[in-house]
Amino acid sequence: MAEKNVGGRDRLARALLAVLLTVVAISTLRKGKSKTGLLALVGALGFGFNATTCFCGLNQALGIDTTDG
Repeated sequence: MAEKNVGGRDRLARALLAVLLTVVAISTLRKGKSKTGLLALVGALGFGFNATTCFCGLNQALGIDTTDG
């Protein structure tokens, strides 16, 4: 497994974004806007994955580490 590079406030922000984008996805999909809804869903899944695993591939590529230790 990859080394953790997401922590603290960054992890909380990603979790909140995942929830927000999930709400947007559900709302837009119900309105029949499938492209917008699916993009929001993909974003929600990505941020949710980052928050859950504490790992972000982009952070790794850029050399960013927001963990405390």
